[in-house]
Amino acid sequence: MAGLERPRRRPPPDPVAVLRGHRAAVNDACFHPSLPLLFSGAADGELRAWDTASHRTTSSVWAHAGSAGVYSVAAGAGLGNKIISQGRDGTCKCWAIEEAGLSRKPLFTVKTSTYHFCKMSLVKSSFTHATTSGSSCSASDVEAQRVSTENTECQEHDQCTTSNGHNMLAIAGQESSQLELWDITSARKIVTLPQTCSANTTDHPTKKKGLCMAVQAFIPHESAGYINILSSYEDGSILWWDVRKPGLPLSSVKYHSESALSIAIDGFCNGGISGGADDKVVMFTLDHPKGAFILRKEIELERPGIAGTAIRPDNKIAATAGWDHRIRVYNFNKGNALAVLKYHSASCNAVTFSSDCKLMASCSADTTVALWDLYPPKPQSKVDITKTDEASC
Repeated sequence: MAGLERPRRRPPPDPVAVLRGHRAAVNDACFHPSLPLLFSGAADGELRAWDTASHRTTSSVWAHAGSAGVYSVAAGAGLGNKIISQGRDGTCKCWAIEEAGLSRKPLFTVKTSTYHFCKMSLVKSSFTHATTSGSSCSASDVEAQRVSTENTECQEHDQCTTSNGHNMLAIAGQESSQLELWDITSARKIVTLPQTCSANTTDHPTKKKGLCMAVQAFIPHESAGYINILSSYEDGSILWWDVRKPGLPLSSVKYHSESALSIAIDGFCNGGISGGADDKVVMFTLDHPKGAFILRKEIELERPGIAGTAIRPDNKIAATAGWDHRIRVYNFNKGNALAVLKYHSASCNAVTFSSDCKLMASCSADTTVALWDLYPPKPQSKVDITKTDEASC
């Protein structure tokens, strides 16, 4: 009697579409929060808008000088029909999304005078899981509508300022180990972490951690509307900041043995995932009452190097973009691997999810953007819809 054969694993899926048109490495991509649009930024300075239904370019602009390139792009519900691009020319630019495509000129430019490889972060707010008739997923990149921050910069009269979270972005600062929070509509710096008004920062503990490599700004439910920021550094450390206490971080951990290059936080702002130049992916929880990190899962990799991380808005799926040309997909709740996607022919630079949870996009140094349809959210049952309607009454 012949031995029983082991069931074969299903091969990983192919992308549902490959977007070609860039002539240089694609550094970053993001979805529009409500329209079927994807934006991508390349190393030669080109910013493109794509129709995710027809898979065609709708418009493009030369957003930043070719030598600087577009390093990061960001869109969110709080921005409306606008997108922010970041270049290594020391500027962040805001572009209008019009019927004909992207505006030919930026609406305004924020001169941050920062030149580095740290991607900017819009402010993510925790959300109460809202449901719709077609899907159990809701957008996690919903910017805060009400948030106040203390302006702790060295100013005459030491006045405090307030601003709306959807107009704020976090970015690595002019000093290599610092980070900054900016009001993008007024092009005004709100706060620098650690603060610089009373002490020399050369002896500050963050100075020893090296360059700030990644930032993630968020507003947890427990913070009473005040912005928190996670920042990662060249030595592998991750710090947790609250703008009300800008002198020192709430907590610090060192999950990575080499540079921590990317951080993503979940939709409830209760935990996240990080990757770096070493051979591991880390999933962690944020203990808000104690202001502490809790290690949840360490995943060892066969090949080192994670350039980007993302968590799907429904908090069920996480993905990483690897130097080894691979996109790895995980069950975010359990931490187990679900798939290794092998389309790209060069280093993957970023990965991102659509707000309806139906698409994932990966971008690479091979000049392409791949669209994936993975583990789609389950349609909501009539019973669940009825319960949701009753709960909202």
